Amino acid sequence: MSNRPFVAARIELWLDQRFEALFRRLGWRERVITYTGYGSEAGARLLGRVVLSPTFSDTQIGKAAEEFLRRRGWRNFFTAACVHIRYELTFGDVTVQGTSDRGGYIDHRVRGHGVEPGWRQAQISVEGGEPTPAPVLVCPDDATFGIVSDIDDTIITTLLPRPFIAAWNTFIRTESARQAVPGMAAFYRELLDTHPGSPLIFLSTGAWNTQPFLRRFLKRHRYTDGPMLLTDWGPTNTGWFRSGQQHKRQSLLQLSTDFPNVSWLLVGDDGQHDPEIYGEYARNNPDRVRLIAIRQLNPTEQFLAHGTTEPLEGEPEGRHDAEVVEAPDGRGLLRALRRRNLLRA
Repeated sequence: MSNRPFVAARIELWLDQRFEALFRRLGWRERVITYTGYGSEAGARLLGRVVLSPTFSDTQIGKAAEEFLRRRGWRNFFTAACVHIRYELTFGDVTVQGTSDRGGYIDHRVRGHGVEPGWRQAQISVEGGEPTPAPVLVCPDDATFGIVSDIDDTIITTLLPRPFIAAWNTFIRTESARQAVPGMAAFYRELLDTHPGSPLIFLSTGAWNTQPFLRRFLKRHRYTDGPMLLTDWGPTNTGWFRSGQQHKRQSLLQLSTDFPNVSWLLVGDDGQHDPEIYGEYARNNPDRVRLIAIRQLNPTEQFLAHGTTEPLEGEPEGRHDAEVVEAPDGRGLLRALRRRNLLRA
């Protein structure tokens, strides 16, 4: 059996290399895009991407123009990745080197960094470039509570994943037209006030290209900041498209390793597969799930999500003993937790 990557992945790599060579001839230079990392006092995960950008974008006018253009979704998806480029990152007492993947992405774990808990900053650079600051949330080793939150239809109304509507919302519609799910920001704030120092991780099948928009959205609607675990749309080494469900399953397992003492509150919606994925994780890791909170979509949202007005039925193997609360918005979920005395440290 061949060990070569799937044909679509090889085609994508070939195209990325040709575009990179073209843009370099035009004078474009490497630029590091940093994503929010996370970790504990024992180790941290640092995330970013290296792309090419024109020298014009380094000026104040260029930066302002680029920021304005990216306010409309489709422009977020036009990037020139630096394929397999060397980088250097520094975090606390540690300086290490690595190589980006074929999409230019950086996903590097460091240990022994010596950084105290709280919001901290790493530095990522490429040869000949200035270091770029990368935010990192460091949680105390003794943290026992954390939140994993879906994004689409859980904190933001996107009407995903129906293809036409998803494309309209992602590529055409301006970000100011997106709507927040009522009460969810207050829901997270109260939980984190009860459990100070706990991690809030946003887990979504959305593309990394949308991360700047999502950050602005969270800030505008007063959500507590937190690391995001997104994905790279497109072919993989085994198929044409990445599996969103598999991305969530793998991310939950990775978080179990990164935070071995944390029991999670898993927050999602009933429009797609969150109850199934969370239930499967709870069944296999009963001591790692504090509670499952599900936002109930209304019939219109259900129809736009999967073509019927009723929630999808979970798979039998998703049955578990974890407690589940359900409500149509954050206010309802907060009331449900208060009634059951679940808002406790």
